[in-house]
Amino acid sequence: MSKLLYNAEVVTGEPGSRPIKGGWVLIDGERIAAVGKGTPPQADEAFDMAGDLLMPGMIDTHVHFRDPGLTQKADIASESAAALAGGVTSFIDMPNTVPPTVTVEAWEAKMKRAAEVSLANYAFYIGATNSNLDSELLRADYSQIPGVKLFLGSSTGNLLVDDDSALARLFSEVKVPIAVHAEDNARIAMHARMAREIFGDEPVPMEFHPVIRDARACVDASLAAIEMARKGGARLHLLHLSTAAETRLLRADKPDWLTAETCIQYLTFSDADYEQLGARIKCNPAIKSSTDRTALRKALKDGVIDVVASDHAPHLLSEKQGDALSAPSGMPNMQFQLPLLLDLFKPAEVARFAASRPAEIFGIEGRGVLRPGAFADVVRVGRRSHEISDSDSMSRCAWTPAAGLTTGHVVEATYVNGTLAYEHGRGVLPVKAAKPLTFNHNLKK
Repeated sequence: MSKLLYNAEVVTGEPGSRPIKGGWVLIDGERIAAVGKGTPPQADEAFDMAGDLLMPGMIDTHVHFRDPGLTQKADIASESAAALAGGVTSFIDMPNTVPPTVTVEAWEAKMKRAAEVSLANYAFYIGATNSNLDSELLRADYSQIPGVKLFLGSSTGNLLVDDDSALARLFSEVKVPIAVHAEDNARIAMHARMAREIFGDEPVPMEFHPVIRDARACVDASLAAIEMARKGGARLHLLHLSTAAETRLLRADKPDWLTAETCIQYLTFSDADYEQLGARIKCNPAIKSSTDRTALRKALKDGVIDVVASDHAPHLLSEKQGDALSAPSGMPNMQFQLPLLLDLFKPAEVARFAASRPAEIFGIEGRGVLRPGAFADVVRVGRRSHEISDSDSMSRCAWTPAAGLTTGHVVEATYVNGTLAYEHGRGVLPVKAAKPLTFNHNLKK
């Protein structure tokens, strides 16, 4: 059946496009048939959007859904429901699960699980190790895999790659995006030892987290990754930029094979928030100063940073205990990132760095824009005030670091492949329209 969404402000996500006031989107089955303004065409069903925003569904290219092995925190079913409530229609999940996704077999198991339970379109990175290049990475099918995740800083699952010869081969032989967590592990370890010496048996205050994982740790590792990619001819995607120094680095030299991401927490919070929020905003890399936050916002507006992702990493609140050294890092960010972004940026900017640009970088076919022929992944956003609370969270962990913040935007409805899958007030609907994402890594980046 065809669906007409009319009387909307349509933000297509197309480069250079302006919002279409009084616009409409015609959906035929799974795909968009037409986008226009003025008198709408006939359709089997028609829905008045009451002047709300219609945008491409967000493509969150950095999530940790904890499935398999850590499902007391979250799983693909619970977190894909939270995705829909946040206007996220597609996600790319990271490999640091239990077991880690560092083999084709483990990747296939995740795909099978997602096909059974995911409510949003899905894909999964395969992770690099010191020894899996020949056995796994070079035989993987990258038409269904977005790229290779590389940890240059320690992480869950012992995925740190620190063998120089393995790194050199990885950057010269892998021809899809290499997404890098870039922090200098030795520098962080040195600062952690110093903090323990200073505080002895006393807890290390959470305010020391960005001192232990400081800007230099990020910049040094990013520079090393850029140099390895330059020498090897690789496509490098730097993850979760958190510092002004990294934005200056990219402004000085950003070749077309280099792209970068920041995350909603670095755009929302600063180190001044540790005193009140404590471990709720502890993540890696650490949230840093308001100066860093301002620089990251500007770099996004200027296109120096390409994409925003959530780094959605749920922990139960009962697990988020401890000090700057012992409390686990990570927070559930995905459900509220779109309203928070729309409070900071113009809708066309948000559509660019949260939908169309991720699709371009990873060659995600048929998604990220509202245009005829594309899959009908659409989010409706209302302009009204809402105070976020933990009780709003649809994640299994049932809390959000954004609790207490008031936004001027609310996700009213989310369509996945042309099917209404979430509606505010009704929640996730009993439908399943999700598909695996497909990738054409030869698309222009």
